[in-house]
Amino acid sequence: MNPAPHPRPAPGLPGLPGRRGLLGGLLAGAALAAVPALAAPARAGARPAPAPASPAGPRATRPLLLGTYTSEGGGGTGIGTAAYDTGTGAITPGPVITGVENPSYLAPHPSGATVYAVAEQGAGAVTAVAIGPDGTYEVLGSRPTGGSGPTHLSVHPSGRWLLSANYTSGSVAVHPIAEDGSLGERTDLVTHSSPPPGPGQGGPHAHQIVTSPDGGHVLAVDLGTDTVYTYRLDASAGTLTEVSRAALTPGSGPRHLAFHPGGRFAYLACELDNTMVVCAYDPATGVLTPGPGQSTGTGSGVSYPAQPVVTGDGAYVYLANRGHNSLTRYAVEGDGAVLRLLDTVPVGGDWPRQLALSPDSSLLFAANQRSSTVTVFGVGPDGSLTGAGTPFPAPVAVCVLPLP
Repeated sequence: MNPAPHPRPAPGLPGLPGRRGLLGGLLAGAALAAVPALAAPARAGARPAPAPASPAGPRATRPLLLGTYTSEGGGGTGIGTAAYDTGTGAITPGPVITGVENPSYLAPHPSGATVYAVAEQGAGAVTAVAIGPDGTYEVLGSRPTGGSGPTHLSVHPSGRWLLSANYTSGSVAVHPIAEDGSLGERTDLVTHSSPPPGPGQGGPHAHQIVTSPDGGHVLAVDLGTDTVYTYRLDASAGTLTEVSRAALTPGSGPRHLAFHPGGRFAYLACELDNTMVVCAYDPATGVLTPGPGQSTGTGSGVSYPAQPVVTGDGAYVYLANRGHNSLTRYAVEGDGAVLRLLDTVPVGGDWPRQLALSPDSSLLFAANQRSSTVTVFGVGPDGSLTGAGTPFPAPVAVCVLPLP
């Protein structure tokens, strides 16, 4: 399919510009003048210095990367770097990795030596950035995805293949990863040509592509066709073969899913009908079986749920609700088969586009697109969320990636 000639419209909001275009009016003016160091370009350099030692002794810090849009007025200038305190969640800004266009989603290599970014634009691309042993960064180059508006990417657990989802053109792509982490020419491109798009959805819109926990299958979530496609990846050729499809409620707009660590269930956020769906997953066949839509706890109206995340122990699930500007907390029961709604809490920002847990699940980060902030929460033993300090300013924050 040829790339669509216009950006994605905001679902359910007729007359508004696309996912990036709506930012101009929201972020123009004095609000952007307040964005600090991360908005200033800098050469890729060393990670920020650790936070000063506290009276009780040194505190551990870990690197944090921030995705943004570089083509919007007042947007970012590349991939933001920062460090976060593993105890308090406090974020310290660092320089910007320039030379990376519209890095709206980021994903690490399993080795930790490379990170990858989409270039969410008409001529979609993916970019590799090496992370040196001394903490410096080097842009290794980009490759076209063969589609338009890529919004998600992930690395296959083998570390040999990069998977990306082209939203606007409704396709998924595969690129080989070389030993040094750089990308080779695309080995496959699959367009979601059927089933027909859901009501008012215009066409296929691949929004996410991930590998199942067992590594046996690749799943692509398509918001436009209300379908999750399961593929088998040829580990030698880097090609995808479809093996199954999961049909969601027409017009529900499935966006992102997250697997339970047990590998038998996944939790799927549906953007257009404001629901969360528990899906059973069969690792042997790759078949995903959706259950009924469940409440997000945000009341009436559409809150555009964006992304679920699951704690490392599989005990809790959190969901970002953009329209409601909140986080929903679910308890996981029945070995992953049941979600029990517990509560929602204010996210402390505007339009939480993406969530990420720290490697030990003790901190939850939310990238708030419209307020250009990252908010941080401490995660309690009971899954409760407690705000950790003031929101961290970051221009058009659309992705936050805490690294080990």
